[in-house]
Amino acid sequence: MKIFYRRCQNTAAIMWSRFLPSLFLLFVSISLVGCGASSDSTTEIEGDGEIIIGLTDAEGDFASYTVDVLSLTLTKANGAVVETLPLSTRVDFAQYTEMTEFLTAATVPNGVYVKASMVLDYSDADIWVENAAGDAVKVDNIVDTDGMALRQLDVAVNLEGRTRLLIAPGIPNHLTLDFDLKASNKVRFDGAGVPTQVVEPFLLADVELEQPKIHRLRGPLASVDVEGSSFEVILRPFHHRLTTDRHRRHFGQLKVITNNATLFEINENDYQGRAGLVALDEQPIFTATIVIGDLKLNPRRFEAREVYAGSSVPGGELDVVTGNVIARNGDSLTVKGVTLIRAGGSVIFNDEVTVNMGDLTQVKRQLSMSTDYDIDDVSVGQRVRVFGVLTNDMATRLEMDAGVNNRGRVKMRLTTLRGTVLDVVSIPEQPLPFVLDLQAIDGRYTGLFDFSGTGDEPANDSDPTFYEIDVATLDVSTLVSGTPVKVRGFVRPFGQVTAAAPSDFSAHTIVDVTALKAVMTIGWTPASLTAIASSSADSLTLNLEGVGRFHHVSRARVAIDLTAADVAPRIVPRKNGAGMYRLVQSDRVQVYTRFENFTADLETRLRDGALVKHVAANGPYNDERVTITAGLVTVLLE
Repeated sequence: MKIFYRRCQNTAAIMWSRFLPSLFLLFVSISLVGCGASSDSTTEIEGDGEIIIGLTDAEGDFASYTVDVLSLTLTKANGAVVETLPLSTRVDFAQYTEMTEFLTAATVPNGVYVKASMVLDYSDADIWVENAAGDAVKVDNIVDTDGMALRQLDVAVNLEGRTRLLIAPGIPNHLTLDFDLKASNKVRFDGAGVPTQVVEPFLLADVELEQPKIHRLRGPLASVDVEGSSFEVILRPFHHRLTTDRHRRHFGQLKVITNNATLFEINENDYQGRAGLVALDEQPIFTATIVIGDLKLNPRRFEAREVYAGSSVPGGELDVVTGNVIARNGDSLTVKGVTLIRAGGSVIFNDEVTVNMGDLTQVKRQLSMSTDYDIDDVSVGQRVRVFGVLTNDMATRLEMDAGVNNRGRVKMRLTTLRGTVLDVVSIPEQPLPFVLDLQAIDGRYTGLFDFSGTGDEPANDSDPTFYEIDVATLDVSTLVSGTPVKVRGFVRPFGQVTAAAPSDFSAHTIVDVTALKAVMTIGWTPASLTAIASSSADSLTLNLEGVGRFHHVSRARVAIDLTAADVAPRIVPRKNGAGMYRLVQSDRVQVYTRFENFTADLETRLRDGALVKHVAANGPYNDERVTITAGLVTVLLE
């Protein structure tokens, strides 16, 4: 169910680039469990209740999107406003495409809440965007749609009808704020490659619950209950400095449930289940802690998959970099898309760091208790978190020693592949391989990766156009040729891809993204008089003759080339015809909420000689019919 958007700034000049049209979407998923009063009730109930708020992000092209969240308020049906954020919080939204971070656990008065509002501060923003070559470039010029430098931005979303948020005794509540950065921002590069970013906030409320993401909890340890298989953490989200002052305002406290499968890494030592909880109980109060797990409902609880504590948490005595290995030369890694956390806790984004491993470097793998890994296991494409000492802190030549004093270590983390399934011919007496046409690794295009040395000889080096996946016992029988998929797992050891064992990657999970919402984006170079093949009150059919760089449908950043389809792509409205449909021409924007009115105006403008430059649509996509059912459409005319 969609609720009408509320626009929080005036719309003026519209600029376009390689990114999608500027629609700032804030999707709010509200999970209410338990029983009690109806959410439509406006009866005030005395006392307080609790709401846990998490922050996540849709897929996007930003390498880093760090801004300050100054305020997060909830407005009651009676007009009362409640602040839920105790401190200004610096957030890198680009980190949260694969997970949700707990932001605050707020105690608020009971009642019905009808609006959520947030104040974002861009005055000290640290935003990096990928250019056409796939390299991250810092954005210094951030403007609103009037071309004015953007400082603070007020955004709000109405929670109406069934989406009203009820806080009442005995009814646990969880609110997730989901940002779509790719749709909310557009970036224009000038002739010298200098980017300008335009932010235009449109907000929608969406109560269609998506597949829940992994949740992360950060903060100092509060207490441990070994017999109760649980512990509690004081929330200090993102990279807030830890405090040992119980009386300072904080973001609330959460209970974490553990089980026999929970993995612990405490002061660089590994444990599992109860043994890990006993070791955690031996740590002093306020020990730095990170928990990765699942938010479960009925009853609401947070169950831990992984727990990190003490010196295993970034921000201690060693510097820490997190990113993907894009090349390896001997024992030297080139790590790209790096978040650097200095000893002491300061955080820096830098696009590239050289990491030097050695015989003393410890190597571990996420979700594994094995001690058999070594530096030979770290290969090209692998996502890593490296603890070491920065030996060169020049911004353009960052270099880290990861073999220092037997404390340098590399943690191989789950790596995400995106691509389409290839149809391959079975080799006699060998099982049919599962092969991808690989498009991206953790959101970075495969052209950035140098796969030299990944095989035992050059002929066996990994090939992204024929990337073989070891699926083990995973069922891939339904994943036919052309299926867009997202695969999570680990890269095979460096130099160990052979003719006899050709797999490049070991899969942990494989997700068919066909059912996920898609973005269709098509551009014509030059602008076209014939781009709209036909239009009616219930469809737009597009003519791909003369298209430029953009002619794709993307789901979870897996792109499908529309020019390869046998029929012309179509855009149709949702069943009720309602949505947000925009025509942009001569720096003016016309917004329609009914598809038939949108197409009627478009037809008039085309008859008057308007040319179509760009079309973008958002919604479910049917591959067989090459049709997107869109609630959001933008057509740029000139």
